[in-house]
Amino acid sequence: MSASFEFSLLGVKDVKAKMNKVSQTVNDTGTRTALRKAAGIVKKAAQQNALAVDDPKTGRRIRDNVTLQFASKLYRQKGVIMYRVGVATNRGRIPTPNTDQGAKGNTPHWHLVELGTERAAAQPYLRPALANNVNQVTDKFINEFNKELDKALS
Repeated sequence: MSASFEFSLLGVKDVKAKMNKVSQTVNDTGTRTALRKAAGIVKKAAQQNALAVDDPKTGRRIRDNVTLQFASKLYRQKGVIMYRVGVATNRGRIPTPNTDQGAKGNTPHWHLVELGTERAAAQPYLRPALANNVNQVTDKFINEFNKELDKALS
């Protein structure tokens, strides 16, 4: 299940003009830096949301495993700059018994909490992290990217 967002940016003609003045490498580097900072807002929001759904009885917390990751394979193959905010966990089936590993322990149940099951209601924490912060993330990206372009042009 993936969500896609579409929006248009108004009033960024000066940024486009600056982009045309610098090389593609500088554009990519500036874009990556600005996008990482903007995605950091989503990561922090996801950590806060996950803290609310974490079980206080265990030492294992989903919040500790929320990560921000650059999609390097996608960039190499298609030139698309993208960051993912998600939960880092070991791959494969949930181990039996699923013993508590304490702080920073494996949280293979993260998706069951996010999406719910037939017996447990969903408690989304990742999706609202972006949905509730779209404007902040967009503004942060534009400001940071503009700063990166100014730095490259000076």
